Amino acid sequence: MAVGCPFITCAVKRKTIEFCWDCQEHQTCEKWRNHREYGKEHDTFKSYRRLEDNISSILEGGGERFENEQRERERLLREMLKGFNEGRSKNYYCLAATFLEIKELRDTLNEARTQSRGLEIKEKSKILHAVLHRTAERKNHSLKLRK
Repeated sequence: MAVGCPFITCAVKRKTIEFCWDCQEHQTCEKWRNHREYGKEHDTFKSYRRLEDNISSILEGGGERFENEQRERERLLREMLKGFNEGRSKNYYCLAATFLEIKELRDTLNEARTQSRGLEIKEKSKILHAVLHRTAERKNHSLKLRK
């Protein structure tokens, strides 16, 4: 038996709303509060460090704008994987695509492309890692999963 998302079950199936942010009880829901608090300190299969920012973005700009931003993140991630993945960097690039702002991702990718022209994939990967690390460090982000 597959385990489903308790939030989707509650929001979509029971209350027929899109997600918890549409629920009148989301500010007082203990399950939702515990989930957000856990996400501030730990990562699981999916990173939850941006959960509050994502919810705010959806509430302010709507789901469509948020979806478009996520598609752009995905596109940039695919570029990183296609041009700079030496076979061991997928998680690192996924975290970077999650935490960094879209403009930072674009700028970082452009800088890495410029610095790595004509290099082999391992050297290209090292350059992108260094540029991503520097960008994340400026914002006090860590591109490592917390356990």
